[in-house]
Amino acid sequence: MIDAFGSFSQVMILFAAAFGAGVLNTIAGGGTFLTFPALVLAGITPVAANATSAVAVFPGYLGGAFGFRKELFSFDRRFLLRLICITTVGGIVGSGMLVVSSDRVFSFVIPFLLLVSTLIFLFGERLRIRSASSIHPTNWNGVAGMFAVSVYGEYFNGGLGIVMLALFALWGMSNLHRMNALKSGLSFVLSALSVGVFAIAGLIAWPQAAIMMFASTLGGYAGAPIARALPRTVLRALIAAIGFGTSAIFFARLGRV
Repeated sequence: MIDAFGSFSQVMILFAAAFGAGVLNTIAGGGTFLTFPALVLAGITPVAANATSAVAVFPGYLGGAFGFRKELFSFDRRFLLRLICITTVGGIVGSGMLVVSSDRVFSFVIPFLLLVSTLIFLFGERLRIRSASSIHPTNWNGVAGMFAVSVYGEYFNGGLGIVMLALFALWGMSNLHRMNALKSGLSFVLSALSVGVFAIAGLIAWPQAAIMMFASTLGGYAGAPIARALPRTVLRALIAAIGFGTSAIFFARLGRV
């Protein structure tokens, strides 16, 4: 039985990586940077590892949303439904782009997007004040922002949490727990779409995915109380560190693109 999943040590590495990814994705984002290398280390080819990683972390978003259910349900239901619809449409467009566009071009853009998003998250409140509070989720620019983030999230999931938090900061949101709740819920919608695409394409290593889906769900749920326990300044610093760290990883990869 163990042969289907790999050695016992590989199973433990996959479980630990997925649990940590679930925690990270609930707190801020960046969980993919734990799951992808763990799958490659387990002998999965890079393309299949990328697809399996997306499947592995998606139930963790559900666990995070459930952990933050009090904060998530504090939003107006019509507001949530509107965002889910925009996210779904953006996700469909992103799936189409993934099929027809160049990975080389997008790989070049990724680190700049992540860096700018992290800076927007840190200074979003000041930017919003200077923009005369014109950026709002019900305005055309707020809708366009959610659509663009959804396209990005479906095309390339890396750093999605940071990008979403940056957008929410521009909307004027300041409660990180509510922001994380909304991020977890919308990220789950996008990840569910990704799973469907990769499953149809036959790219998923299901034995490994099964282990990691279970672990990421546990990690996602555990991430909510961890996030609540952290002081706001520490949580903001952690989110910024993840954002700058993931940006640095992709800038380092530019020379190999």
